Amino acid sequence: MRAPAPKYAANDGVIAAAQAALGDMLIEATDLVGEVNLTVDRARLPQAMIALRDGAMLQYQALMEIAGVDYPERAERFDVCYMLLSYTRNHRIRVRVTTDEVQPVPSVTSIWPVAGWLEREVYDMYGVLFEGNEDLRRILTDYGFRGHPQRKDFPLSGFVELRYSEAEKRVVYEPVQLAQDFRNFDFMSPWEGAEYILPGDEKAPAQPAPAAPAPKAEEKPAAPEAKGAPTPASAEAVKEADDSVKPVKARVRKPKTTDSVKDTGIGKATPEAGAEPADPDVPQADAKQPRKPRAPRKPKGEE
Repeated sequence: MRAPAPKYAANDGVIAAAQAALGDMLIEATDLVGEVNLTVDRARLPQAMIALRDGAMLQYQALMEIAGVDYPERAERFDVCYMLLSYTRNHRIRVRVTTDEVQPVPSVTSIWPVAGWLEREVYDMYGVLFEGNEDLRRILTDYGFRGHPQRKDFPLSGFVELRYSEAEKRVVYEPVQLAQDFRNFDFMSPWEGAEYILPGDEKAPAQPAPAAPAPKAEEKPAAPEAKGAPTPASAEAVKEADDSVKPVKARVRKPKTTDSVKDTGIGKATPEAGAEPADPDVPQADAKQPRKPRAPRKPKGEE
């Protein structure tokens, strides 16, 4: 059995119904990857939303989400996307308008009151202004935050950083100061003597430079570690090195020659038990019983 959730209605006839309801307010309509996208005139956005909500073949009663998209290379760099849902037709569409940092977008809070918080989020993240929103404040970032984090040109490190000051007993804001320099690299290998100083090196005590090693007297070439290895030693030196090595004898009192039961202990249940019976599951009558421990002797005079 498949999932009981209902399938979404097909997109057939949605664009035609939207064109009939919106008229010249509709700038572009596309049906890509199973989604209907409508681009409408920014100045007449509330009228277009009412037409999509009350249209006989549309009936998109609910505003589910408002999202922003940033395209810095365009003159109107921002897209404001409205996701609408039709309860009666079980269908979704996306309505889109374009704007920039200055031109405001008409608010739809008079149609859907939930749009107040959604518009505040787009304003906080992208800096898009909404005309008619009576409470257009930041909703996700902190007080006094500079910039809009979701813009493509916003630095990853931000402009200010906060920390708790023990001296002032409060949270203070300071300009961002990176602990490392990202653009000053020294690509010399460590054994070639890099000139940069790592954090913490200033705490290490200064050590004098090591003295140059004294020249060693000329030594005779050593014998090779294995026969046949390349070496500058002469044949006489190699022979003397081989003769100087004495064979090492194994320290064994009695060499092992057999693997009998007496030597290995195989077939004995315990050190005191005798030989293993023919059938371990059937006890034998003549099997030797384990020897009982002998009673201790009584001291003389007590007998």
